[in-house]
Amino acid sequence: MEINEDNQNHSQNGVLKEEEEVVVVVVPFPAQGHLNQLLQLSRLIFSYDIPVHYVGTASHNRQAKLRVHGWNPLTTANIHFHNFEIPSFLSPPPDPSATCKFPSHMQPCFDCSKHLRQPLSQLLRNLSSRVRKVIVIHDSMMGSVIQEVRLIPNIESYSFHSVSAFTVYLYILETMGNSIEANDVFPKDIPSLEDCFTKEFLDSVASEYDYQKFNSGNVYNSCRVLEDAYLDLLDRATMESKIKNWALGPFNPVKIPKFKGSNSSHFCFEWLDKQAPNSVIYVSFGTTTALNDEQIKELALGLKQSNQKFIWVVRDADKGDVFDGEVRSVELPRGYEDSVKDMGLIVRDWAPQLEILGHPATGGFLSHCGWNSCMESISMGVPIGAWPMHSDQPRNAVLITQVLKLGIVVRDWAERHETVTSEVVENVVKRLMASKEGDEMRKRAAEIGGKVRESMDEAGVSRMELDSFVAHITSSCSKLL
Repeated sequence: MEINEDNQNHSQNGVLKEEEEVVVVVVPFPAQGHLNQLLQLSRLIFSYDIPVHYVGTASHNRQAKLRVHGWNPLTTANIHFHNFEIPSFLSPPPDPSATCKFPSHMQPCFDCSKHLRQPLSQLLRNLSSRVRKVIVIHDSMMGSVIQEVRLIPNIESYSFHSVSAFTVYLYILETMGNSIEANDVFPKDIPSLEDCFTKEFLDSVASEYDYQKFNSGNVYNSCRVLEDAYLDLLDRATMESKIKNWALGPFNPVKIPKFKGSNSSHFCFEWLDKQAPNSVIYVSFGTTTALNDEQIKELALGLKQSNQKFIWVVRDADKGDVFDGEVRSVELPRGYEDSVKDMGLIVRDWAPQLEILGHPATGGFLSHCGWNSCMESISMGVPIGAWPMHSDQPRNAVLITQVLKLGIVVRDWAERHETVTSEVVENVVKRLMASKEGDEMRKRAAEIGGKVRESMDEAGVSRMELDSFVAHITSSCSKLL
């Protein structure tokens, strides 16, 4: 879907014009995978000439803008960032030796973000008095922050689920006390949630559940090309409550423009441009994974022993505030970068992941299987070496490898406490990049990726669903009472 940035009717200073009848307020959860997905959704919404107000702290809004892929939010006048103040919070470094890899070091930030409720409520009341209708799209973990919505007649709220429909439906089954039986849509041996989250975070999830009843619908960064069966199951599960589920993805751009000042100027592209098509594996474990020194060493040796071209993003996990203080410098074996200079590229700063995945030289992705990364990889037609760490990632890995058949498993979730050896890394990389199995998987990924991209074209399934969603939110007030 092409974004028209030349036809704007909204002034840069955030003043509403008289002809504006509907505005959208976006409330992300303060972690990179959530911030990015809702900023990308904002791009889709304002392409319909609907003003979008993106709400957060100054630090998290800055983070979202600096790290966005595939477009520049500073070039459009139809999105407004509201930098609200919250009390200061601890921002400790991640613990790479923790048994549970869920980023508990970010919990203080999550807790403190609840203080967004008051300034957000003031914004909502201000907007509601000046336009016909306000639409709030909030992260499912931010329901308590937008609870004022239920008191204002011309505001509707929609909950954004940052994970796959597959994962959400499994969660619904479990909360209802149902066992997960293998059948035509669910494979056997679905990973348990053990070690996926800290108890503190699960308690936070439970505390947000009551606010879902005020919503008018659910929004997913997914596509019926990929998850039609699970979206149908979700529709049945929410039919009685008249809650509709909207699959509006992929949120990320599916055509990567090249323009001055974009991340396309990153130094890695000079190297990538010299590589053969589908010859490079991209290695990145997202913003919430902290590998210990032993695992870093084994991964480094495995990549070297594979004799395959690679780009490896060597970064520590984000803190709650990514601009607060020093971060741990991940140590590679002595002399490693020189020893792999002809076959690998080490990136220690922020990498433009979407553009890397979209580059013709990239033929594989060694990934933690965060849903944002999964959707980017699928939409660019790149198969995945699935190495889940926590959260929804183990179940996303099942969806990728067993259901969609777009990847291979690096380590079974049952062996999550074991170090992945260099031999395992070497074998996985060779299977994905230098085998008939990998070639067939790449062919399938290219085919599915093409269908996903086509879904965003005019009359494509995702584009039509997005058109339908926009028509729905801009219609007469249909708030559930």
